[in-house]
Amino acid sequence: MAGGNEAMTDEARERRLGAAFGAASFLWWGVAPLYFKAVGSVAPVEVLAHRITWSLAFVVAVLAGRGRLWATFRLYGDLRTLATMLVTTCLIAVNWLVFIWSIANDRLVEASLGYFINPLVNVAFGAIFLRERLRRPQLAAVALATLGVAWLTARQGSVPWIALVLAVSFAIYGLLRKLARPTGLQGLALETGLLAPLALAWMLRRQSQGELAFGHDGLLVTMLLCAAGPITALPLIWYAEGVRRLRLATMGFLQYLAPSLQFLLAVLAFGEAFTQTQAVGFSMIWTALVVYSWDTARGMRRRQPAAR
Repeated sequence: MAGGNEAMTDEARERRLGAAFGAASFLWWGVAPLYFKAVGSVAPVEVLAHRITWSLAFVVAVLAGRGRLWATFRLYGDLRTLATMLVTTCLIAVNWLVFIWSIANDRLVEASLGYFINPLVNVAFGAIFLRERLRRPQLAAVALATLGVAWLTARQGSVPWIALVLAVSFAIYGLLRKLARPTGLQGLALETGLLAPLALAWMLRRQSQGELAFGHDGLLVTMLLCAAGPITALPLIWYAEGVRRLRLATMGFLQYLAPSLQFLLAVLAFGEAFTQTQAVGFSMIWTALVVYSWDTARGMRRRQPAAR
């Protein structure tokens, strides 16, 4: 009996630790715009180049400390893995660049919309590409979110491209990473390793033209750009630790922390406008998320008695 209680205690401890890691990752991503706002004077492409370069240095150090560096390096020899990682590399580069650009150009409200839409795009992609069957509430949620995007497009006179690029690129990225061999940390090392030569070549060219901010725009900016490595990699490490200990559905609920904080920062801290048109469109998408979350929670409760 004591052994059973001890096992339950260990399981509960692991769940609490997983929740702490998961919450930390999404809270970090939620306040990350503060960092990108601090380097807003630097061209978005240069911020992206530093994010790639310093992330690679940080991840290589972590993998070396864990004794996983050589195993990660050998994955470059697997042509199928390499081809998949080339695609995910392009997707994450586009996602990072658009997010950085949106903050530099006071469009964080639209960027947060993209991450609110993302879970519903994941559901739609699961149905289209993995032939996962959608329950009626899930279909209703996807339809309502689509209606919200259509409303914003019709009323604003333009497609909310930032939100759609962020949502779709990250959904395809997640789909491909789900099918790929590397772990989260290994995948980030491979992706930044593929991008680093281009990033370094671009920075050397800018340096030769005297247009590089790094080392020229003051010590604070230089230090902040160097910090891009841990700022990018740490939440990914925490996310990996969290998802290993928690159900994906639980991580899905925690995921809403990030866009919620980004939205609040955009409106309350950065002073971005939140129009009546946006309020109607966001309300449709938030309602869709409530329906989706309710259906997910209901499914979890039904599975638990069967598991017991």
